[in-house]
Amino acid sequence: MSLIDRFLKRSSSDDPTESVEDVPAGPVGYQRTASKLHAFNRYEIKYLVDEMKVPELRAELAARMDADPFSPHGGYPVTSLYYDTADLRFYWEKIEGLKFRRKLRMRLYGNPADCTDDTSVQIEIKQRVNRVTQKRRIALPYGQARRWLDGREEIECDPSQRPFVNEVTTLIGNLDLRPVVTTGYLREAFVGREADLGLRVTIDHKVHGRDRDFHFASGAENRFIIPPKLAIVELKANERVPYWATDLTARLNMSVIRISKYCQSVQAFGLAPRSITGAPEPILPDGFDEPVPPDLFGEPAPVVG
Repeated sequence: MSLIDRFLKRSSSDDPTESVEDVPAGPVGYQRTASKLHAFNRYEIKYLVDEMKVPELRAELAARMDADPFSPHGGYPVTSLYYDTADLRFYWEKIEGLKFRRKLRMRLYGNPADCTDDTSVQIEIKQRVNRVTQKRRIALPYGQARRWLDGREEIECDPSQRPFVNEVTTLIGNLDLRPVVTTGYLREAFVGREADLGLRVTIDHKVHGRDRDFHFASGAENRFIIPPKLAIVELKANERVPYWATDLTARLNMSVIRISKYCQSVQAFGLAPRSITGAPEPILPDGFDEPVPPDLFGEPAPVVG
């Protein structure tokens, strides 16, 4: 039995694709990699792949796609802090597969060790209505974002952003949201060209998280929430995933999976039991509790192949 098979508790019989509506908010630097495609009704399929197969996958993608021009050589770090209620309302909405659900997160693109109060972060609501997932976000300095989300302070913003700011403020106040877990990974990104202009493929390595010490630059220990020998691959397309891409995943024996990094982090730290009847989520093998090297993002991982 392969590592992927041992990792999965059960496979999903549901349609793994979901439609995504992505509303970008003028990102800069690393953040531009995540919003390069201003696409609506985007479809996404997620896979698990053994890291040993990543060089072959990377080479196949490079032959048909371009590396994201805003992504540095070897990938870029992504760290997210998720907010939820005391009884993990957003977690359970995802696990039970509610047709309308949402979550609030603060996301950093770049090395978390370099994060200061002046570093730009994204405050994002990601919500799903039936099969359509919408992303709405604004960029703020980290210090201001923390005073808003954690300190409940009012913030100044452009009038065009006021509806979103009011929605977040209401969510935080009415539901008493607080930080729950972080997730982090090193992401490689590829974008389609010519006939595949709407295609984007990401490879997320060393997926990890923690359940305390939530300042991005705290230096607190993280632990892997996905076995480090596995990577998460996402195929995202405006209308359809091209045949060559699905054929590639089949040839590499990549496993389609429904996975939420947030839910995975909650489960990995024992903050909630997984649902018996809800959407299947991968779980860590018994005894798996490996700390993340403190210099994980010290230098970008070398690109092999």
